[in-house]
Amino acid sequence: MKVAVIGCGNVSVMHFNALRDNPDTEIIAVADIKPERADKKASEYGAKAYYSFDELLEKEAPDCVHICTPHYLHTPMAIKALNKGINVLLEKPCSVSASEISELRKAEKESGKQLGICFQNRYNTCVREAKKIIDSGDMGSVKSARAFVTWYRDKEYYSDDWHGTLDKECGGVLINQSIHTMDLVQYLCGKCKKVTAHVSNDSLRGIIEVEDTASVLLELENGVKAVFYATLAYAENSEVFIEITLEKGKLRLEGEKLYSIGNDGKLTEITERPDAVYHGQHYWGSGHSVLIDDYYYCLKSGEKFEIDAVEGGRAAEIVAACYESSKSGKAIEITEGAN
Repeated sequence: MKVAVIGCGNVSVMHFNALRDNPDTEIIAVADIKPERADKKASEYGAKAYYSFDELLEKEAPDCVHICTPHYLHTPMAIKALNKGINVLLEKPCSVSASEISELRKAEKESGKQLGICFQNRYNTCVREAKKIIDSGDMGSVKSARAFVTWYRDKEYYSDDWHGTLDKECGGVLINQSIHTMDLVQYLCGKCKKVTAHVSNDSLRGIIEVEDTASVLLELENGVKAVFYATLAYAENSEVFIEITLEKGKLRLEGEKLYSIGNDGKLTEITERPDAVYHGQHYWGSGHSVLIDDYYYCLKSGEKFEIDAVEGGRAAEIVAACYESSKSGKAIEITEGAN
């Protein structure tokens, strides 16, 4: 399949490496507004370089585009490609507002094409096993959950022209770093119906326009409550922690390890960190290549890719509601948009 990659920044490395290793894909074009980045990737992969997304769409006919641009461009670019009959694999967040999510879902449905969203941590072995255990009912129903993302970002991280800005990143730790964990909480424990959130800039005041810290109470459709805390003010990038309390014990995910804890307090390791190739940081997880391979398997076979605008848009809906809640000081109900 002919593929174009839009945006040649840091996260694109994950996509380029996965596409290079997939025998069903051929990178024919890349685009970036910084010519030197586009030229470099085009040279590496034998592709044509473009400095404009629109020009690439005019001159090329890819089967799929990978969108790895700043957040505010995700939905508009995805809709343009879908409207031209092109499949789209979209980095998170798929959208930066509830209205954008509805527009994206509408465009995907009307196009008849496959839109995939990169929540690669769903493909981590520990997450798959936890999902299997929860869905089986062997440990009873979910009673509560807690999740923590404690990472570190400094002034240098925000030295580019979009991170830390309200108009381009459109948020901070919630919409960027911890949206993956927010997705896992609702994926494993149940869809979210209401949030009460507080966001703040605790360590990067005067450096960024967005939050570096967030605390959230999530109320799920099944009556479960989950607490969520994320910060970029920690001393290191520690592994994500998620603990799910069930009727017959607990499941604890630490990075890519999964433990079960019986009601007697005994802790048992179920899965270890996989012996995988990490194209990025370990704490990003090892699922990018697996997700991308699965996406192209679905394109080739005609099967539906699971993390589409409906399923993949739920975490973005939660994040949008969190920002609204923090601004208003009120709990915000989540109503799933057009699907």
